[in-house]
Amino acid sequence: MKTRRPIGVSLIAIATLYLVAALLMGFFMGVSEDHSLVSVHSHLGLLGWATMAITGIVYLLLPACARSRLAPAHFWLHNVGLPIMMIGLAVVAQFGDARAEPAIGVGSLLVVAALIVFCVNLLRNGRTEPAPRPQSPDFNAA
Repeated sequence: MKTRRPIGVSLIAIATLYLVAALLMGFFMGVSEDHSLVSVHSHLGLLGWATMAITGIVYLLLPACARSRLAPAHFWLHNVGLPIMMIGLAVVAQFGDARAEPAIGVGSLLVVAALIVFCVNLLRNGRTEPAPRPQSPDFNAA
């Protein structure tokens, strides 16, 4: 029977995909000297890599937060909202098509809601049951 991956690990794993996407986008913008997608690049790095990785670490350090029903709500709101927001931003930035602006608004709203849910979870459950501290290896043992 396969066990489920902890939500913190899932967030960190997805965050690494956003890191790679942001790095590649930055590289290709630099090489092409076309920086029209700088807003997408920045948001991928901050909301995709940094924010998602940090929230994943928090869930690993505070297991009561990870066990809360708020954790999956945060996870899904963030992981649905961010791609919608990024696609909308890319369409507006690259093609100047204002019809994609509602997608930016919807995606942004979902991400903001996700992070508010995360904050509520942290305030409610963050003070209870911290993760056990890992034992340092004893290098002097024979």
